[in-house]
This record gives sequence, structure tokens and C-alpha cells, in this order.
Amino acid sequence: MEAINGLAMGFSHALTLTNLSWALLGCFLGTAIGVLPGIGPALTIALLLPITFQVSATGAFILFCGIFYGAMYGGSTTSILLNAPGESGSIITALEGAKMARNGRAGPALATAALGSFVAGTVGTLGIAFLGPVVVDFALLLGPAEYFALMVLCFVTISAVLGGSALRGLTSLAFGLTLGLIGIDLQTGQPRMTFGLPELFDGVNVVLVAVALFAVAEALHMAWRYHGGKTEVLPVGRLMLSRSDLKRSFWPWIRGSALGFPFGVLPAGGSEMPTMLSYYAERKLVAPEHAHEFGTTGAIEGVAGPEAANNAAAAGILVPMLTLGLPTSATAAIMLSAFQSYGIQPGPLLFETQADLVWTLIASLFIANVMLVVLNLPLIGLWVRILKIPTPQLYAGILVFATIGTYGISNSIVDLLLLYGIGILGMFMRRFDFPVAPVVIGMILGPMAEQALRQALTISQGDWMVFVTRPGSLAILVVAVLALAGPRIYGAWARRGGR
Repeated sequence: MEAINGLAMGFSHALTLTNLSWALLGCFLGTAIGVLPGIGPALTIALLLPITFQVSATGAFILFCGIFYGAMYGGSTTSILLNAPGESGSIITALEGAKMARNGRAGPALATAALGSFVAGTVGTLGIAFLGPVVVDFALLLGPAEYFALMVLCFVTISAVLGGSALRGLTSLAFGLTLGLIGIDLQTGQPRMTFGLPELFDGVNVVLVAVALFAVAEALHMAWRYHGGKTEVLPVGRLMLSRSDLKRSFWPWIRGSALGFPFGVLPAGGSEMPTMLSYYAERKLVAPEHAHEFGTTGAIEGVAGPEAANNAAAAGILVPMLTLGLPTSATAAIMLSAFQSYGIQPGPLLFETQADLVWTLIASLFIANVMLVVLNLPLIGLWVRILKIPTPQLYAGILVFATIGTYGISNSIVDLLLLYGIGILGMFMRRFDFPVAPVVIGMILGPMAEQALRQALTISQGDWMVFVTRPGSLAILVVAVLALAGPRIYGAWARRGGR
């Protein structure tokens, strides 16, 4: 009942001309960005973060969520027409989608991806609306010790899962935690690691770090790797789904949505695992007369299921971010930094203190989902033309926008030096496979974890055993240890068994 009342209030705010315009702009930008290989929603939202200093919180978050959903839609276009997935969640879509395109069925592949994204986005947004208040009720039972344990779990899972190496992920996290320590200590009033620079007394701006790592570093890295060459875009052909295609796509959409959403809610669940599981499930469940299409001419089930799983996982990511204040992906971390720019702290109290904002945002996700399915297919010709933008001009434009946006926040030369210093460091991190998302997550959650740690120790009069004597914090810490050590123990056990 609470969710229905909240949604009614959210739609009354979201269906204003201004908010509809933000949603439309976000959907258009997000799809355009999603189409371009290598430019994801995290980079785009990072570039637009400076607008948080000029635009209302409601407008900015409707725009960002439109970009987030739109990029999920747009990613499938690149995977199918170029066989070059721009996001890791679209890799599986490319397996069958590109084969369908090479056999003259790009139109049905794009159509099932778009409709599957609509179904999954709707299921995922319903999940946010109805699961969110339940998670909030649970979160209100947690104390500082449980919150600290929960943040440790988030640190461990994000660092261990993102990237190819847990050590590299933890190194990135340590860098982010160090950046989060810079500035005046709020409890003692003493400056920490400011090097006597007054510009650092308030700490390093998380918006600056996000723009540096996701925009500047990405542009420099792409310039480093650029080797020229011409982009070949496969013809689209007829877009309509036949009755047979529709029948073959329906259950893969449902199964993909059911698989993707729970993975999105989990810390570091991501979109890779559910898309892969969905692909293998569809390969096993496909009707015998269509089984030969997998891996040869391209099976529509292999596009419909993974694409739905990808979009449902993207929606699920918003649940822990809004209800617990825990970002479980790079894009969620950037959006969390946007909340902090407005002085809003996502978490259990967000649904009470900012109920208008939260429910307007959720209602806007439903509206954005409808806008995307209406926009995506008729404008396919425009998206194809965007694919032909020369890469050097594209990334030069990103650097210009990043520089102007960052300088516009504070008019500080020190901030520009930090922007390019951290950007160059981020370029080398990408080059040597260090994930950059843990840096932003560590920077945002580090001070919050420090605060929870101090509160827990104050309440327990300095007794560190509070983290293992409280059942909730002990259980979460055990899960964190298993997440870090479990894969290595299993690997060692499997190797020993194989000898």
C-alpha cells in the first residue's frame, strides 16, 4: 500500500512538463551514448555531474536515470550492428545478435532487444518500488556496527569482483580510501594530508575524481589505443517482429528479467553473470527445431534473454543505492556522488526525508522506459549515423567538456591540476587492468565507514569485540571473509582434486 501511494505521488510530480523534458533528454542522451563503443553511462553521468550545481535535484536525477536506462538500450545496437559491445553486459548479446545481423535479421534482433529491455526495465522498476520499502524497514534495524560490517562487505565484494585481480581491486580501493581521508577531520578539527593547501581543507571533490577517472582517463586511454581504421556497420533491414519471433522472445524476456534483477541487487552482482546464465538457459530450453541457429545463423532467444537480464540487473542496482546508500557498480557510485553534491545521503531515511524525490524518481523510471521503447526503434537510422562519428573528435570533445565542467565548479587551478593528475593516473590504471570503480566507491564510502566505526566504538566504550558479539555484524563480516577467501580456497581445493 505504501508503494502504491508513493507511486501515485511520484507520477503526480513526474508528469509535469519540466520533468518529462528531463526524462526525454536523459533517454535521448543515454541511448546515443550507449550506442558509442567505449562510452558508458558512468562516463556520461560523470561528465554531467557539474550540472548538479545549477539544476534542481529532481531534474538532475531524472536526467541521470534516463541516461542510465537509455545506455542499456543503446548498448545492444552496437553489439548487434558492429559486433562490438560497448558495455560488459552486452557481450553476450553480441554472440547471437551479430550473427542474426550478418544473416539479414538485424531488424528483428534490434526489436527483440528493445522490447526485452522494456519488459525487464518495467519488471526491475516494479521491484525497486515494492522491494525498496521492505529493505528500508530491514535497514532501520541495523546499528553502527552492522553498517560498518556492511560497508566492509561492499568494499570486499566490489574490489574482489571488479577487474581481473583481487589485489588490483584492493589497491584501487586503498587509493580511494586515501583520497577520502584528505581534508579536515570533523571530530578533531585537524587537517589530514592537505599539504598546507587551503583548497584541500574541504577534501577532494568526489565529482572531480569521478570526471577524472571516467571521462579524462577513458579519453586518454582510448587515444593511447587508437589505431585508426574504418567502422563497418551492418544494414538494419526490416524492424518488425514476426508472430513467430514474438512467441520465441516472450519467455526469454521473462526468464531474463527474473534472473537479472536479483543479481543487480546483490553487491557486485553485476550484469555479466545473469546475462551469461540467461544465454545458457535459453540454449538449453530452445525448441529442438531452432537449436541449430545458436552459434550459426543466430537465435533470437539468445538475444532476448540476455538483453532482458542486462536491463533488469541495471534496475536492481538502484535498490541498494537508494535504500542502504551502497553503490554496487561504477554508475551507482557516480550517482551516489551526485546525491552528496546536493547534501542528500541515500540510505534508510531517504524514503522519509526525501519521499518526493525518491518516488518521483521511481515514477520517472517507468516513464523513461516507455519513452525508450518509443524512441529507440524509429530513430535507429540516427543511432547508426552516430556510430560513424570519428573517434578522435569524439574524445577531444569529452576532454573539453570535462575541463570546462570542472573549472566551472570552483574556478580553481588546483582542481584542474588534480583533474588531469588523477586522469593520467586513471589512464595507467586502465592500461594495467586496475579497476577504477573501487576508487570512487572507497572515496564515498570511506568517510561513512569511518563514521560508523567511531560511533560503534563510542557506544561500546572502545570495545572492538562489538563487531563479533553482535550477530548481525558477525554474519556480514563472515560473508565478507568468504567473498574474499572463498574463491581462492575453492580454486586450491579444485587444483588439488585435479591432480
